[in-house]
Amino acid sequence: MADAPSLESDSKITATTNSQTGDVEAEASFETTPERLFRALTTKEICNWWVRPGVFNTQEWSGDVREGGRWTAAGIGDGQAYQLEGEFITVDEPRKLVHTWKPMGAPFKPATLSYDLVPLPDGVRLTLRHTGLPTEEVRERTRAGWETSLFRLREIILAETGDLRHVLR
Repeated sequence: MADAPSLESDSKITATTNSQTGDVEAEASFETTPERLFRALTTKEICNWWVRPGVFNTQEWSGDVREGGRWTAAGIGDGQAYQLEGEFITVDEPRKLVHTWKPMGAPFKPATLSYDLVPLPDGVRLTLRHTGLPTEEVRERTRAGWETSLFRLREIILAETGDLRHVLR
């Protein structure tokens, strides 16, 4: 029987665009518990890590974290104010979170963002999929944003333990 994956062997942050579906897919591992990571995904703490410095900086977030509950976020993107909104579709703490995502008041169908959290022997793996993004440019900007955001989230989690040696992997 093969050994279970560990954080040491699975610590790279990846963010790609699936060329066949157009979905943005990202994965990262964290030295923390699924409960702690789920909290980072569902509280105002998002303001600390939903970032791409100088490009996308989230300054406000609020959410009613339950199936059918709404969330909103606001900040500065490319020097302009932005507002996002969505609805929670699946809330299965601490394993899975799915919600819609779109600019506030936009007249088009929202994108969908799903997070899956899988326990590892020494942490948790987060896999996300952002589907329904309208253009190649938006998908690429979103991919880059998730990469930097997950890197920032990893820094925050590692700083809690005082162990920053894995940040640069």
